[in-house]
Amino acid sequence: MKNLIKAFLLLTLGSFMDAAGFYFWLAPNDIAAGGINGLSLALNSFFPQLPLGLFILVMSIFLLIIGFLVIGPVFGLKTIYCSLAIPLMIWGMELFFPLQGPLTDDVLIQLFFGVLISSTGLAILFNQNASSGGTDILARILNKFYHIEMGKSLLIIDFGITLFAAYTFGIQKGLYALLGVILYGYTIDYVIEGMNVKKYLTIITDQSEAVKNFIVQELGRGATIYTARGAYTDENREVLVTIVNRREFIRLRQYIQRLDRNAFITIQNVHEVLGEGFEIPD
Repeated sequence: MKNLIKAFLLLTLGSFMDAAGFYFWLAPNDIAAGGINGLSLALNSFFPQLPLGLFILVMSIFLLIIGFLVIGPVFGLKTIYCSLAIPLMIWGMELFFPLQGPLTDDVLIQLFFGVLISSTGLAILFNQNASSGGTDILARILNKFYHIEMGKSLLIIDFGITLFAAYTFGIQKGLYALLGVILYGYTIDYVIEGMNVKKYLTIITDQSEAVKNFIVQELGRGATIYTARGAYTDENREVLVTIVNRREFIRLRQYIQRLDRNAFITIQNVHEVLGEGFEIPD
């Protein structure tokens, strides 16, 4: 139940950040930087009487139905929740926080903060094995009928949306949209790597038994111990190797520093760990 609540809160947070970044920063400048939001923004210009959030909601539901009919029930509850929550949040923002125009006169600043906030939200969704739906469905359809890889399918769709944005809002806004698509890709990858980073530690200490017990009993992690011979002393020493998250790393480092000031520790960042105690691959 605790994990379920945590996942729900993260999905809601990610959806809110995606909605806020788009509504407050990108939409006021007509920056249709790919995705269902960008596509809806460009299409909504032909139906200005409809609220943008409502338009995105209708488009999301339409694409979900198309996806179920063409591909089948391959979309999980998380994706369905996010694909409905994001447009509902945008619609709510329109009702409670109506904008008269862009927050600043600098389009690049609007683009930067919009992509930063929105892509961080999307990274949270992707890290929870969810997505915002929308153009992912179109990419799956291309993959099914034309055997185009998902990554390339999404790139083709987003590029098509930027071309449509250039036709709708002008070349300058289309180029801003293309820049936004590029920034989205880099920012999402960077944020996901940051959220998943772990610490790989190699520890040489005279108190290896005590350190091993702390890792196993206090942190609940495993460790590997092997014997190595020092080049300078020509003595055999035990070497501990373990992988921990950032919070556990701080506790372990403080413990070792109190226990043995002469301990030798090397630390590396690891961006993905699969196996017991960490993410279990499907």
